[in-house]
Amino acid sequence: MWDSESESGGGRYSGNNTVAAAKHGLKTDGFEQRGQSWFVATDIPSDFLVQVNEYSFYLHKYPLISRSGKLSRIIYETHEGELNKISLDDLPGGADAFELAAKFCYGIAVDLTAANISGLRCTAEYLEMTEDLEEGNLIFKTEAFLSYVVLSSWRDSIIVLKNCEDLSPWAENLQIVRRCSESIAWKACANPKGIRWNYTGRPSMVSSPKWNEMKEMSPSRVSQVPPDWWFEDVSILRIDHFVRVITAIRVKGMRFELVGNSIMHYASKWIPGLSKDSGVKVNMAEELTVNNSSSSTSSSGSNSGSWKGGLHLIKAGTKEDLEIIKAKDQRMIIESLISIIPPQRDCVSCSFLLKLLRMANMLKVASALVNELEKRVGMQLEQATLPDLLIPSYHKTETLYDVDLVQRLLEHFLMQEQSECASPNRKVYLEKIIYDESQRGDASNAKMRVARLVDSYLTEIARDRNLSLIKFQVLAEALPESARTCDDGLYRAIDSYLKAHPTLSEHERKRLCRVMDCQKLSIDACMHAAQNERLPLRVVVQVLFSEQVKISNAIANNSLKDATLESQYQPMMSNRKTLLEGTPQSFQEGWTTAKKDINTLKFELDTVKTKYIELQNEMENLQRQFDKMTTKPKQHSSSSAWTSGWKKLSRLAKMNNLEHDDSSDQQAPEQPRKPPRRWRNSIS
Repeated sequence: MWDSESESGGGRYSGNNTVAAAKHGLKTDGFEQRGQSWFVATDIPSDFLVQVNEYSFYLHKYPLISRSGKLSRIIYETHEGELNKISLDDLPGGADAFELAAKFCYGIAVDLTAANISGLRCTAEYLEMTEDLEEGNLIFKTEAFLSYVVLSSWRDSIIVLKNCEDLSPWAENLQIVRRCSESIAWKACANPKGIRWNYTGRPSMVSSPKWNEMKEMSPSRVSQVPPDWWFEDVSILRIDHFVRVITAIRVKGMRFELVGNSIMHYASKWIPGLSKDSGVKVNMAEELTVNNSSSSTSSSGSNSGSWKGGLHLIKAGTKEDLEIIKAKDQRMIIESLISIIPPQRDCVSCSFLLKLLRMANMLKVASALVNELEKRVGMQLEQATLPDLLIPSYHKTETLYDVDLVQRLLEHFLMQEQSECASPNRKVYLEKIIYDESQRGDASNAKMRVARLVDSYLTEIARDRNLSLIKFQVLAEALPESARTCDDGLYRAIDSYLKAHPTLSEHERKRLCRVMDCQKLSIDACMHAAQNERLPLRVVVQVLFSEQVKISNAIANNSLKDATLESQYQPMMSNRKTLLEGTPQSFQEGWTTAKKDINTLKFELDTVKTKYIELQNEMENLQRQFDKMTTKPKQHSSSSAWTSGWKKLSRLAKMNNLEHDDSSDQQAPEQPRKPPRRWRNSIS
């Protein structure tokens, strides 16, 4: 167990984390600052000026060359005579670290804290303050503090690693980053039940127990530590250091779902716009700029156990801080996060992957990483939602949404399904899926959920007038027919596309409707399609025919049920009630509609019959009038060839009638003959 309050002191640092060198005959009362200049409070005038950036240090040569190999070599190896001034603009740690190093050279006690140890260690290495010049030099003392104090404390390891951001490549070469990352990873992977140090996510109402009270506390009194207690602390790190920590945590066997959740937590803080509550950016500026006295107080007073807020100097940044992050930095963060996502399925949510993919397309992330991210989304596409799938087309002007991207995601999903079907572990996977779905009460599989998602997506993008028919048709036909048990969603998408594209030809409308199976439409969809003027007539006929087949089958099935019910000894009313209750509501509504249509057709048939009789009577009246006109004697002599032809036909008809009468007289008694009916001179 580690506790920074109880471990920050002790060792060779006199109980207060101070280091001091032996004095070499130069008596001083300390350093004095005047503006941007530092002076040594001594009676001997300074003979050496050290310039570090915009700060000036008026010092003496002897204390410096006695402990710094670099300064000694520069002063004695110069060929410009006596050197009185030197500039150290590339000094790691800056003026603050050099001030502490200069105090150490003069024998002034220096307080070592987690806030200054990384810069001081790099400065000591830069100035070559090794054991060859003097025993117990600054390199030895800072290295001992890092190894025995910092690395044994969770809080100090986080702070030192955060301070290493401005010390590259010195912190990397001195293995400070590696050692702090491994220390953090080792503590994060420890059993949470044994953790006794404070962390940022701990509730503020629970006080931290003191070290000497640990053994006396019962397990029930110790507050339970959640498994994600380390998320908030590691999220303050820069992306390259965060990657180092997460990589070390994965190597040590951390659960992949916790690793994925930590990545999502980090992304929500450092990528603006990734989530609604992502307007927070952690900042340790105050931790790095506090003066030595406050740093000493927070570290030397650690034995009191008064630290109760975890990394208490971490503060949330403002919106202005978020705007400072440039697109290049955002691109680097996204690329780094994609590279460290665990390969296991469901380690991160599909919604997070799609939001990350949206940002990656907007910032033009490397294509190889984008392809990898698309494959990850395809592995769990059934978990996606429509808003996450509506990714704008940032670099194309054809369509409003990136339809090609969704097409690729769908292809990755189908390839993943095929690979799982071919794998030997498919049986175990199916058993797990069936168990999970039974727990949720959902009988649909992944393909059906993706089909519903695609239908909703098609309905949304169909309103885009720039969406071509080919893209719509390819995306609608991407899934196999078995993925859809009902095509209502597909019909809704087709209707939206027809509504947004009224200039489609009849051939294009038929081509569009081929992606839909009329037999898979519900009764409500069929009723809508039968009255939809945008659909081709052939499609409407197919819809009506399929619905009629369904009704006929339902009637046949219900007749069998009715016969079975009548065979039982029950009253007729109860049989009728049972039949109605057993009939689906959708069929009852469809049968009512069908009966209305049958009554309408009967009424129309009666109307047609009445009109036919009226026309026949009118025709007979016209024929009588025509016969009267042809019987006038004046017209016999002047009849035309047309009327003479009809007369010949009438004679032939009379002869046929006479022959028929003779044959009938031989078989029946003689009856009075009726005058033959005149041949109707009618074209009809």
